[in-house]
Amino acid sequence: MTVWDDVVGQERVQVQLSAAARDADTRVTLEARREPAPDASKMTHAWLFTGPPGSGRSTAARAFAAALQCTSPDRALGGEPGCGFCDGCHTSLIGTHADVDVIRTDLLSIGVKETRELVRRAQLSPAGGRWQVIILEDADRLTEGAGNVLLKAVEEPASRTVWLLCAPSLEDVLPTIRSRCRHLTLRTPSVAAVADVLIRRDGIEPEAAHSAARATQGHIGRARRLATDERARARRATVLKLPLRVEDIGGCLKAAQELIDAAAEDAKQVAEEVDVKETEDLKAALGASAGGRMPRGTAGAMKELGDRQKRRKTRSQRDSLDLALTDLTGFYRDVLALQMGSGVALANDDVRDSLDRIARGSTPVGTLRRIEAVVACRQALDRNVAPLLAVEAMAVALRAG
Repeated sequence: MTVWDDVVGQERVQVQLSAAARDADTRVTLEARREPAPDASKMTHAWLFTGPPGSGRSTAARAFAAALQCTSPDRALGGEPGCGFCDGCHTSLIGTHADVDVIRTDLLSIGVKETRELVRRAQLSPAGGRWQVIILEDADRLTEGAGNVLLKAVEEPASRTVWLLCAPSLEDVLPTIRSRCRHLTLRTPSVAAVADVLIRRDGIEPEAAHSAARATQGHIGRARRLATDERARARRATVLKLPLRVEDIGGCLKAAQELIDAAAEDAKQVAEEVDVKETEDLKAALGASAGGRMPRGTAGAMKELGDRQKRRKTRSQRDSLDLALTDLTGFYRDVLALQMGSGVALANDDVRDSLDRIARGSTPVGTLRRIEAVVACRQALDRNVAPLLAVEAMAVALRAG
């Protein structure tokens, strides 16, 4: 098993990263011998991975980081970097390598303060590995100020530092940053490729794996959750009932409220898994007494944690709502496919009766308007419109068709 095995359906990207890892390995070897590195190299100091959600941007970045840190003795015999078994590969993949920093945020944005700390760490030499690798999984969440702070580090990196930035598209990253990165575009994996990795890596039954992969249209993370989490399946079932419940204004408003409540409950469940332990750990670190009484001067730290948890809950709720809207878009896409007689595979074949009912009772033009209503709702949420108002407006538009 090599580090590339989980990079699903990205053969062209894998070839490019493998070549860069080989050139990086050659460069390290020549520097150790105090010999000049070759002028032509496929390795560079900054990379930008873009692709639709679920395409595996961060997975590809982690695999590349592992290949750069590979310490397999087979390399001396002509073996490829990224064996998947050596200490460098293993610790990079599981997130414990001292010279591989994976930065992700559970908040709405990444600010200047956090970015300055990143830049400071990027100037350090590798502690024990071959490269200092920084993976920024949410480069699209950098504020403008944070992007300007990062720009200097990307322009003038340390000799053994590699930046791996991940974002949905080029437009989500500042032009000044993306112009200084080598760009790799990932595509949505096929349903068969996603099902295969769920069966092979996660031990999921073939029927459940294919059903989840088809329902999520190649989104690896969502497919895994749908196949393993009963709550995710229940939430999706609730969302797919919404098109049948918007026959009158009362039904629209009720369905919108239930969708918001479901997103809030999903966010609450996610928060409860993290917040309690996080709070208790901070209290212990600050020296709370056995009765829970906090020492003087610690109220600020507790308030900062509370504010962070509140912002994280807000993002979790928005992410859950966006996921529901994505499922709704997929539903109407299937309706349109039936109306046009396209013969393409349906993502939501498990609710075929509902699809047929909506398809018979509307026209392709009406279905397109409904898809546009869902897209408009997502855009409104991006502009910080109150979620309930945005979803209610969408529900009314779905009724109108």
